[in-house]
Amino acid sequence: MYIGFDTSNYTTSVALFDGENMLQEKQLLSVGEGQRGLRQSDAVFQHTVNMPELLNKLECNIESVEAVGVSTRPRNAHGSYMPCFLVGKSTAVCVSRFTGAKLYETSHQVGHILAALYSVGRLNLVQERFIAFHVSGGTTEALLVEPDKDEIIKASVVAQSRDLKAGQAVDRAGVMLGLNFPCGRELDKLSQKSGREFKIKPSMLGLDCSLSGVENKAVKMFENGESAYDISKFVLSSISAAIEEMTSGILNKYGALPFVYAGGVMSNSLIKYNITKKFNAYFANPAYSCDNACGTAIYAYLKDKNE
Repeated sequence: MYIGFDTSNYTTSVALFDGENMLQEKQLLSVGEGQRGLRQSDAVFQHTVNMPELLNKLECNIESVEAVGVSTRPRNAHGSYMPCFLVGKSTAVCVSRFTGAKLYETSHQVGHILAALYSVGRLNLVQERFIAFHVSGGTTEALLVEPDKDEIIKASVVAQSRDLKAGQAVDRAGVMLGLNFPCGRELDKLSQKSGREFKIKPSMLGLDCSLSGVENKAVKMFENGESAYDISKFVLSSISAAIEEMTSGILNKYGALPFVYAGGVMSNSLIKYNITKKFNAYFANPAYSCDNACGTAIYAYLKDKNE
């Protein structure tokens, strides 16, 4: 068995992987009503409380653990750091030292990509070049992913949002509409009740997009008394249009590589429908698209098998 830990800014998660089957337990962090995020100190405290409870639910036979995987940073880039990942790291270090299991550290982003590949049955893509979109509250990036001897995969940014991230646009609009943070699931449901069709020309600079105008327009719609259904659909349609334009540009520049979409925003039904209608794309199952430890467990498995 391979155990993975991930303590992102909004989810505590633990997963067990045996090379085929996955078991996972996760807990969303609590965000106060009307708030649009958490301070790192609050996130660290909640992760510390959640972790023992999740391990109890997982009922792991600690003696069967061959290796431990954990995300210790947002991405594999110099200076990438958030205190919330220290909880996962300290837990992983304790498990490793207590059991003698090998410990492998990776990034939250690599974990997302590996979980997405597992979800769509394409873990074999770690041996090839492909494009991965990581779209969440803190990241809106398209990545050229290539095999890497040390890190399993190496991800280089080829397109991104220049300002507001897609998840931020979703959550800011949702909180404005009185939804619970994080707002993606509820915004998705509201958007499905809108009968309007929006013709949107995304703001682009090369392969990069800009999403700040989406929030500004949503605020104006709200102030003008437009329905929550229409505001929700406008926000999601705008994000979808930007990602579609980024996908088209990347296809033109890099050719017909496999495209994989991961991150909480990519579990949205409207965005998935629009993109799969136009492109040959893999979308992670929602359980593997949102923050999870499945990817870090897979990372431990792959590293162990490669050594």
